[in-house]
Amino acid sequence: MKKSTIRELSLVYKLCVLSVGVLVSSAAGATDDLMSAAKEAFEPIPSVVPAIKDNTVTHEKVELGKTLFFDPRLSASGIISCNTCHNLGAGGVDAGPTSVGHGWQRGPRRAPTVYNAVFNVAQFWDGRAADLKAQATGPIQASVEMNATPDRVLNTLNSMTDYVVMFQKAFPNEARPVTFDNSAKAIEAFEATLITPAAPFDQYLKGDEHALDDQQKAGLKLFMEKGCSSCHNGINVGGQDYFPFGVVERPDGTLLPSADKGRFAVTKVASDEYVFRAAPLRNVALRAPYFHSGQAWSLKQAVGVMSETQLGAKLSDKEENDIVAFLNSLTGQLPKIEYPRLPTRSDTTPRPSLDK
Repeated sequence: MKKSTIRELSLVYKLCVLSVGVLVSSAAGATDDLMSAAKEAFEPIPSVVPAIKDNTVTHEKVELGKTLFFDPRLSASGIISCNTCHNLGAGGVDAGPTSVGHGWQRGPRRAPTVYNAVFNVAQFWDGRAADLKAQATGPIQASVEMNATPDRVLNTLNSMTDYVVMFQKAFPNEARPVTFDNSAKAIEAFEATLITPAAPFDQYLKGDEHALDDQQKAGLKLFMEKGCSSCHNGINVGGQDYFPFGVVERPDGTLLPSADKGRFAVTKVASDEYVFRAAPLRNVALRAPYFHSGQAWSLKQAVGVMSETQLGAKLSDKEENDIVAFLNSLTGQLPKIEYPRLPTRSDTTPRPSLDK
């Protein structure tokens, strides 16, 4: 072989190696840019239970809260527990689209998930409860939900020796620990433990570029570039602020019932009509149907609706599939919950009532 030919082949080889190096470097740079942008918009869920203001989380308090969470006798009918509408085996929600409460009454909105709810700025779709403690007292007393009263709850709890002992252990420095407020504190402490760390997206945020596949990375890029992350951001990928449903285009009446004006019912401010807390998207793939009305039965449908009504963008089929793939990466490790043995009723325990 001629020396000139050898030199030419050598040059071609070097150029190929250089080209491959440039391509690899560009791909690595793009990966780094995507990860850096994601770290600015989102945070991984911690593996430890967060501290709660004015409510120290202890083992005894959590055990009491878990028992109360699963006990249907806190309801007037003796049928409905917190877990009825926030089923921990089904993503922290019920079958939907809206919950069924006392006397088969249908609630007006989709039950929000209790998983990672501790990270939300406030509770309920309209943010009317400042924290999990305030949230816990609402459904117990709501006539459309558990239909009980604080007095009935206290009579129920005080009628069972095991409950009295559990309250004494959970609140050891109080002379009369069995109170309605302490019940809410215990439920809050338990719900604070319902965090789901170690999702593929969490691993990605911590620096593992292989935690997401190529389609999920494409979906993440679209999620940020299209503007989804302007509302769905932070540790819970949402749940941090309030936004109107229908920024660009008003959704269909089945998705946005005209009678439910959202946060307006709390603030009475005209600009808050049809404003809702941005849904937290952690574990979103586990909890169809979607929206406060519970009328979107697939994640892909929900993505399409949000892109058109909130962003004014019509996504292609591939783009919707890519974003759905990314949303699936938000499913974390759900805590293992052992169903508690409930205290045994006594002769003085209030009997179930289906009366209104």
